Amino acid sequence: MDSLIQVLAQALDMVEIAFIGVTTNHGKRIAVLSAVIAKQLGWTEDQISDLVSCALLHDNALTEFILLHHLHGREKDIPNFLEHCVIGQRNAEILPFHGSIAGYILYHHERPDGQGPFRLREGEYPLGGDIISAADMMDAEGPFEGMDKGGLEALRRSVEEGIHGSYTEGVGQAILSVLDMDLIESLQNSRIGETVQRHIPVWNMDIEDPAIIRFAELTSKIIDYKSKTTGVHTQQIANRSWLMADHYGYGRSEKHQLYLAAALHDIGKLAIPPEVLEKPGKLTHDEFEIIKTHIIETRNILSSVEDLGPLIEWAANHHEKLDGSGYHLKKRAEDLDFNSRLMACLDIYQAASELRPYHPRRNHQEVMDILQAMVKVGAIDGAIVKDIDQVMAPWSGKDIEPPTLL
Repeated sequence: MDSLIQVLAQALDMVEIAFIGVTTNHGKRIAVLSAVIAKQLGWTEDQISDLVSCALLHDNALTEFILLHHLHGREKDIPNFLEHCVIGQRNAEILPFHGSIAGYILYHHERPDGQGPFRLREGEYPLGGDIISAADMMDAEGPFEGMDKGGLEALRRSVEEGIHGSYTEGVGQAILSVLDMDLIESLQNSRIGETVQRHIPVWNMDIEDPAIIRFAELTSKIIDYKSKTTGVHTQQIANRSWLMADHYGYGRSEKHQLYLAAALHDIGKLAIPPEVLEKPGKLTHDEFEIIKTHIIETRNILSSVEDLGPLIEWAANHHEKLDGSGYHLKKRAEDLDFNSRLMACLDIYQAASELRPYHPRRNHQEVMDILQAMVKVGAIDGAIVKDIDQVMAPWSGKDIEPPTLL
C-alpha cells in the first residue's frame, strides 16, 4: 500500500504543478521531513507509517477543491484552506491505518500563533498535524533544490525565529536537531526517490485486502475531480469492471486487480493542463496530441511501482484498438489480452453514456449501437461487447454503486 500511496502522491504533485506551481516531489519531501521529525520525537514505526501516509496524501483534496471552485465560479478566489483540509481529512479516513489519524490532514495548515484556517493555537491540535504543517512550511520556505550552506543557515534562522509563531517549540527544536546539509541534499529531486525508500516504513498489503478497494475508490475520486466535465467517469468504469468481473467469475485477486486497474487507468490525466482537459469545444490537432499523452503518463506512473504485474497493461492499454487504430503504442489484437480489451470497451461505454459538452447523456441501447458499430469495423472485441450488453442493460441511465455498497 505504501507504494500505491506514493503513486498517488506523485500524481498529486502533477496537479499542484499545473494549478499552483509547486515544484516536483512536494508530497515526497513533506513525507520525508515528517518522518525525520517524528523519529527525532521518538515516535514508533507504526506511528511514523501512519504519519508518512498522511503526509504523502496531505493535498489529496486538491482536485476536488479546485472542482468546487470551478463549479461555483471561484477560480480566482483566495484558496479556502479550511475547505481543502476538511475534504482531505475525510478522503484519507477511508483508508486503513495502524492507529488514529484524527486531525493529521485536517490541521496541516494550522499555526501555533492561531493564524491557521481553524484559528487553533499551540497545543490545541494534534502533533501529527503539527508535524505535517511544519514540513509543509519548510518546503514552501526552500527551495531545497540547489540550496547551499548559506541557504541552510537562512532556513535554520527562519525556523528558530518562527518558534511559537510558525513552528511549535517541540517540533521546531526537533527540526533544528536534524536540519543539516545531508538532509537538504537528500531532499533534492535527484535523490528524493532513494530518500523516500530509506525513511518511509513499508506498509505491505495483499491485493486481496478489502482496503485495496477503498484505496481505488479514493484514487478514482481524485482523478475524476480534476475535471468538471467528466464527472464520475473513473469511478463508474471501476464499478462497471467489478460487475464484469462478477459476470466472468473472477477470483478475488484478479477481481481486485481489475478494479484497481480501472481506478488508475486515467491517472495520467492529472498531468494534463486544465485548459486542454476542460476545453468545451473541439480540440485542435495539437491539443488532442496533448490529451493522448495521459496514456504515456499512466504507464510511466504505474511502472514505477513493483509487483503491479498485468494491471499496468490493463490500465495503460485502454485506448488501444484491435485493428491498430488506437494509441499510444498502436497495438493490435494479438498484442491485447482479454482484460485490456475489456477495459477499452468499458472506457468507451462510460464515455459514450455520460453527459459531455459535445454530446448528451445516452441510454444503454444508444451506447450499445456505438459499440456494435465499432465491432463491425474490427476496432473492439465483439464477444466482450455482447457480455457488456447483458450485464449493463439493467443499469441503463443509472450510475453503478461502488463494490462496498453493491
